[in-house]
Amino acid sequence: MIEKKTAPIGVFDSGVGGLSVLKALGQVMPGENFIYVGDTARAPYGSRPEQEIRAFAAEIINYLAQQKVKLVVVACNTSTILGIDSFRGNNTFPIIGMSMGAEELLQITKNKKIGVFATLVTAKSQAHKNAVLALDPQAEVFTEACPEFVPLVEQNDYADPRLQQAVELHARPLKTAAVDTLLLGCTHYPFMEKAIKEAWEGKINIVDPAEATALKVRTYLEENKLLQTEGAGSVKICCTADPERVRRLGACMLDVEQCKFEQISLK
Repeated sequence: MIEKKTAPIGVFDSGVGGLSVLKALGQVMPGENFIYVGDTARAPYGSRPEQEIRAFAAEIINYLAQQKVKLVVVACNTSTILGIDSFRGNNTFPIIGMSMGAEELLQITKNKKIGVFATLVTAKSQAHKNAVLALDPQAEVFTEACPEFVPLVEQNDYADPRLQQAVELHARPLKTAAVDTLLLGCTHYPFMEKAIKEAWEGKINIVDPAEATALKVRTYLEENKLLQTEGAGSVKICCTADPERVRRLGACMLDVEQCKFEQISLK
């Protein structure tokens, strides 16, 4: 049990977006060791066919299994809504997906009009809307698919006028609907939070489900006596392409001087 307790936690996403979740995980579990995999060679996943996304996720989980992780966090909303149990294969470690954020949204909203920015796959699933309505059928949820967002984040150019233009475009129907609370339904979107706030002139409540996801992971580890609380943890960030770009983007979320970066192949 001691050996399993000190084993690393695996975290993965299609690209750099999951680094926002990795940040939250490190904040609530500073003693844990993390291995992050960003499939930057094939990002984004959000507009790909479902079977292709499933195949990519299975490859990453197999890689993490080889690293002898004790748990895997699917730091990707698109992969989460496809059903994390379907990625398990023969692995026995738990797999935890992204929180839908429904409880936090309903606690914050004043007028029960909630917006969701999401990828095409996530938006089509209406998973966030269904989670909110299951708790409060009186709420109204407006989901907006934003296919331009992830490629713009991956380019690491926040001065690109296309980014603010894209945010303004997708904010427009949600502003018309008078939403007062917005869920970031993709782990890439926290990188764009400044542009999103500007689109609403600061008059919007933004919910990032990364913290709720991290707390869910911590609770599981505590309940199963697997939480590592002694010493300082470590962070290894693996990517399938462009490690220097990943490092630059990672600096927005993490102390990259304390992280080890490595380019890997999943084949």
